[in-house]
Amino acid sequence: MMKLKSKMFCRSISKLGNIGNKVVAPSTIEIEKECSEIKWELRPGGMLVQKRESNKSDEEMITIRVSTMSKWHDISIEATSTFGDLKMALSLVTSLEPKEQRLIYKGKERDDNEFLHMIGVRDKDKVLLLEDPAIKEMKLFGLARGESINNPCCTISV
Repeated sequence: MMKLKSKMFCRSISKLGNIGNKVVAPSTIEIEKECSEIKWELRPGGMLVQKRESNKSDEEMITIRVSTMSKWHDISIEATSTFGDLKMALSLVTSLEPKEQRLIYKGKERDDNEFLHMIGVRDKDKVLLLEDPAIKEMKLFGLARGESINNPCCTISV
């Protein structure tokens, strides 16, 4: 949260309300509400907006169900995290590195820098995890080359 000094906006006591012939001053509670300092927050897109007063905490945790075609993983993560953060959490559960993962939500592959709450991911939503085919292919070629080099049946006798 970013806190900026701003001008205090309040109703001056000189502006009194008239009810008939009586002059009525605003109540002190009303003045305190109007004279409170404005709190600002910086949104992920870079926009500076007035902070919302809500009952939900800023660190709201959501549970995302991730499918890896053969298994389901329930991952608890902050709603304001990115898909890159989700990949890091999934790398602990699966054997895939974050660069080897492709996350698909609502039919589209998502970038690492996209925020979950900005895309619309909510509690108990489903995300599909796929292994990147290019990296999978490179692993298979590397494994094939490694088998031919380390073949124990080829021995040289002197």
